[in-house]
Amino acid sequence: MSVQQIEQEIQAKGLTAPRVTPQSIEEVIASEYYFTAADGVAGAAAACTLHCHHADVDTIKEQAPLPPYQSHRLLTFCVITLKNGFTVTGESACASPENFSAELGRKIARENAINKVWMLECYLLKQQLHDAKNAVVLTDADALADLNGTPRPDNPSVAS
Repeated sequence: MSVQQIEQEIQAKGLTAPRVTPQSIEEVIASEYYFTAADGVAGAAAACTLHCHHADVDTIKEQAPLPPYQSHRLLTFCVITLKNGFTVTGESACASPENFSAELGRKIARENAINKVWMLECYLLKQQLHDAKNAVVLTDADALADLNGTPRPDNPSVAS
């Protein structure tokens, strides 16, 4: 069942409590980038920041880059930056070069990254609901007492 189908079912059932929605997920995204592992290797090599470790090398060290493995071209990354600056990643690895599709790889990598955003947003909503449930409500009388520096009439043991 797709996210949109689930959303339609939630709406059809009239469920209206606070929740994370596909729209709210899209609204927290500031940017997204796609690249393959081969692109990453080439970019790191160009920036002279490539750290290689190969089966025939005993230690990780800076060295001249070897040509990317064929499989590097089949591994797609999606990097999503949220509006608060936090980043999440999603990946898509194709086992067979004959089946590789850059477009499909990007879609799968994005879906995997979006699933991580769902978890983060669900946690945030749950924390907000928890905080709201446990919030101390300040009465007008208590607020006035706090402003005057006197004990609170609704809770005389608490002074501001």
